Amino acid sequence: MNICPLCRGAEMTLYYQDKKRDYHQCQTCFLVSVPKEFYLDAAAEKAEYDKHENDPEDLGYQRFLSRTLDPLLARLSSGAQGLDFGCGAGKALSVMASARGYSVVNYDLYYANQPELLTRQYDFITLTEVIEHVSDAHALLGQLDQLLKAEGILAVMTKRVQNPTAFATWHYKNDPTHINFYSEATFAWLAQHYGWRLELIDKDVVFLHKTDHQVR
Repeated sequence: MNICPLCRGAEMTLYYQDKKRDYHQCQTCFLVSVPKEFYLDAAAEKAEYDKHENDPEDLGYQRFLSRTLDPLLARLSSGAQGLDFGCGAGKALSVMASARGYSVVNYDLYYANQPELLTRQYDFITLTEVIEHVSDAHALLGQLDQLLKAEGILAVMTKRVQNPTAFATWHYKNDPTHINFYSEATFAWLAQHYGWRLELIDKDVVFLHKTDHQVR
């Protein structure tokens, strides 16, 4: 049985199919996901990531990350401390934040695997082009909720699913490491489930604000 990797629901319908993979949509949280048989193994996955160019000195990459970082820093108090979850090899976001007086530590399964950083709590957590790669979305979001302090912000950058017609020609689905695809409706479900407040920042950026009075 195909189970939703985010809400663990069993009501899944075929959303799209191409020559390489199938894509199913959960009828509870609306996540579009790729079944497990299409996942890459760890070696193949890292080989794909090694192709990425995320040099912190690259001005184009800085502009890309700034679409998440600028509005995030505008909402933070001075002295706020953060975690860049899935920082990649370049660790660019932490360098950019440091230049503006904010401390950000880096965690990445392949490039900065320091599990001790996942035993603390943070004022903010960034996931820039990360969430679509993580297979166990349910475990990931639960973990991030625990890592985030009350009134903290989870800043997520990922391109959002629109509809099946747009999905058919969507380049984003063609990356073999992209296995979970989030829509505005999925983020709304997440906010309701965790008691977070959803803020839509940009076409591919959302902020999830952790409130003091969360409802499960």
